[in-house]
Amino acid sequence: MNPADPVTHVPASTAGGTATACISPVSWLAAAATAAVIVWFYGFEPRFGPSNTASSLGWLLSSWNAESDYEHGKLIPFIILGLILYRFKELRASLSEGSLWGLLFVLIGCLFHIAGYRTLQPRISVGGLPFIVWGAVWFLWGWRTAKLALFPLFFLWIAIPLPAFQQATTQLQLIATAMAHHGSGLFGVETYTQGTTVLPVKGDWKPLSIAHGCSGIRSLMALLMISAAWAYVARITLWKRVLLFLSAIPLAIIGNALRVISIFIIAEHGYADWAAGTWHDWSGLLLFYPFSLMMLLAINIAFEGGLPWRAAKRRQLRRVTVSAAPQETPTSQP
Repeated sequence: MNPADPVTHVPASTAGGTATACISPVSWLAAAATAAVIVWFYGFEPRFGPSNTASSLGWLLSSWNAESDYEHGKLIPFIILGLILYRFKELRASLSEGSLWGLLFVLIGCLFHIAGYRTLQPRISVGGLPFIVWGAVWFLWGWRTAKLALFPLFFLWIAIPLPAFQQATTQLQLIATAMAHHGSGLFGVETYTQGTTVLPVKGDWKPLSIAHGCSGIRSLMALLMISAAWAYVARITLWKRVLLFLSAIPLAIIGNALRVISIFIIAEHGYADWAAGTWHDWSGLLLFYPFSLMMLLAINIAFEGGLPWRAAKRRQLRRVTVSAAPQETPTSQP
């Protein structure tokens, strides 16, 4: 290069080969308009509920209760925010020129809302919200950003109460009853069952019924939420993430059975009232979740070949490359 030639300075943002896109004011105005439309139609437009006076999101908030077994839904918005913050640097670095393909998914979400609005089905309306937001992200900031935002935005689907899961409560009650009955026998507590009621053979404690709340449906839904977020942040391949997520189903059933068995064991040893009261209310927090989370961690360790935080350090070390020193070129002899 001739020293007299002008030097062209490369911006720091493009030095690594990827540039952070500059977001135009038009994009921000479009994003603000999209947000305003969503807030109005989903937050203020009354259409759903017993008296057709609740909005889509208003119905969703009211449905996060014990009757629907979706009390965990109150945590979903915070988890979505946490997942976005977890990938925030990647999201910011991936901003690029938008694509018209995003409008297709915005249209699909709008059709979902229209169908739910016309049929008075708030589940359908809320189910279209992730399509609208994700399509808007793709339209405004490109495919790379939309790809990173896909899971956090559609995580909202886990918060939508589905009647199918409530219908599974009866089957879960029967499974919990059978596992509690046979499991108690392994610890020397002899019982027999009548429907979903477990009675002692020798003990003097009152019969205990595996009611709706003891079926494990609430624990199952909460653990599915946890395992889904866990699988997303885990540094493993896709099929392993799917297995990690699905493992919540057997773990919830086993963990709930252990919780119920512990109640019978305590009752057999003369503390029936305490077992049916205090321990029943606290055993989920003190027994079910520690067991389930430890098992999820064990599955993650098996998939990663070690503790997740140590595996991450090993991956970081593998990325460090050491370049060999340049060999000296032999000088020619005169």
